[in-house]
Amino acid sequence: MKKFFKWLGMFFGVIVLLIAGLVVNVTWFKPVSINIFFETAFLKYALESPEMLSSIRMLEQIGLNFHNDDLADISPAHTEKLNQWMVEDLEMLHRYDRSKLEGQAAISYDVMDWLMTNQTEGVEFTWHGYPVNQLFGVQNRMPNFMATIHHVGNERDARHYNTRLSKFDTKFDQLLEDLNLREEKGIIPPTFVVEKVIVEMNDFRNTPAKENILYTSFAEKLDKLEDLDEATRAELLARSETEINGTVYPAYDGLISYFEKLRAKATTNHGAWKLPNGDAFYDYKLRSSTSTDMTADEIHDLGLAEVARIQAQMDEILSAEGYSEGTVAERMALLNKEERFLYTNDDEGREQILKDFQGIIDEISEKMPEYFATLPEAEVQVKRIPEFSQANSAGAYYQGPSMDGSRPGVFYANLRNLEEHPKYSMRTLAYHEAVPGHHLQTALQTEMTGVPQFRKMMGFTAFSEGWALYSERVAWEAGFQDDPYDNLGRLQAELFRGVRLVVDTGIHRKRWSREKAIDYMYGNTGMAKHEVVSEIERYFVIPGQATAYKVGMLNILELRERAITALGEEFDIREFHDVVLRNGDIPLTILEQQVDQYIAGKQAG
Repeated sequence: MKKFFKWLGMFFGVIVLLIAGLVVNVTWFKPVSINIFFETAFLKYALESPEMLSSIRMLEQIGLNFHNDDLADISPAHTEKLNQWMVEDLEMLHRYDRSKLEGQAAISYDVMDWLMTNQTEGVEFTWHGYPVNQLFGVQNRMPNFMATIHHVGNERDARHYNTRLSKFDTKFDQLLEDLNLREEKGIIPPTFVVEKVIVEMNDFRNTPAKENILYTSFAEKLDKLEDLDEATRAELLARSETEINGTVYPAYDGLISYFEKLRAKATTNHGAWKLPNGDAFYDYKLRSSTSTDMTADEIHDLGLAEVARIQAQMDEILSAEGYSEGTVAERMALLNKEERFLYTNDDEGREQILKDFQGIIDEISEKMPEYFATLPEAEVQVKRIPEFSQANSAGAYYQGPSMDGSRPGVFYANLRNLEEHPKYSMRTLAYHEAVPGHHLQTALQTEMTGVPQFRKMMGFTAFSEGWALYSERVAWEAGFQDDPYDNLGRLQAELFRGVRLVVDTGIHRKRWSREKAIDYMYGNTGMAKHEVVSEIERYFVIPGQATAYKVGMLNILELRERAITALGEEFDIREFHDVVLRNGDIPLTILEQQVDQYIAGKQAG
């Protein structure tokens, strides 16, 4: 019954969204209610992104599926249109009197104001980025989207899948237009990016159609449809093969050809400072990622201090366990080679590590009511990162659940080389990506009620990644990393985030070379060399993002300490976590306001 009323509420909510959206789109006046403005602003942008709509599955709950056979427009003209919308919507937001708002309406105003102001300040850097890159470029994001996000629950969904495949050529034509514009503006990726995406795209394109993830994942989805007859299944798969060979592969051929020509122009591996007005761009990226005004030098110095502090703690544990010779990094590298900490690097080992990750999550989930007053309904699963994209992907990442409950949260682990996941590091990684980290926080945000839809979707890196890093600490405090080696894994993960502060600012502000950054991370963490290379190359592609983790974690810890000091015996960890999580992803400045209000209210009785 509870789920029925929840569905019914969402049904009417979406209907209101659609009607309000139509009204606002055909009139020029300001919506009477700011809540209508929030909803229509969200809907306006959502309707421009069919892929995002397919991901959240909000409209499907009322039988709307028109978006599931389409792909988002990524042409420069469309990007410029969205930029103009942002400017106009910010002006509209400021026409409302903030002083008359309270509760969630006031928070929503502040969150949207921060977001839109940040976006409009960054309009001058619209083309400062690499939409084709080794981590999350269009060339690997689209196959991943089709394989993991596009839902196939019936024959109609299956036909939508093939229609989307038929539009890859249009998508890639828009992408090429975008890339050419960036090239004209002097925005050319580092050499290693160009070389790696060429290899990745050739490997993808040269796979026989029936062995391509676009075909194999579709076949697996069709196998789960009980009402689909064999003739229809064969027809659908034949269409997929035709589209892969006739549309998808030619689209990749065009992109490969462009990058082959670009190779000669990509002659360096420099950071953001090399781009037009690069220093200002990096300052903007730091503000966007950390949601603070910390300078690059402040972040760099913070990183150096954190590296020294954490290494001292690790040295104490290592020495107590009999590892006293060499640097912390050298001793951790030795642990990485010990057979007792490794899985067999084969299919059996990969199957076992996924089971063990799930077991770690299930174990800690049972104790979470002691630390959290509110827990999400959505479940979380552990899966491996798709093999076609694993070579250049991160060690792990999380994908949130859909709004309709058809897709759980997923913790994706990169199983390209199991030596990257020594057993003593597994608990920390599972806590970060799943519970009490990304899954707990993201699922709670998705399930929020009484807030505009955009609040369920927003992501602020310092908050979400800061929370995930903080959650590793919570798990340790809860007694789940009492084993000294598990605790070393926790500290190494935190050290890794401290090192990130140093190398990200080193690359983009202090003009470190790729090699210097690799040497620093390798010489301070004990991580495998190929993993370090992958990480450093990530920071070249997304300036500033890597600094958000530690900045966010330290901010949450500081706020917790402030609450403990102010409240004494009245402090309740469950209440504090509710205060941090109840509003979803928000900028750190707004989080601080919320915690201060909580403290004041608690003291007032």
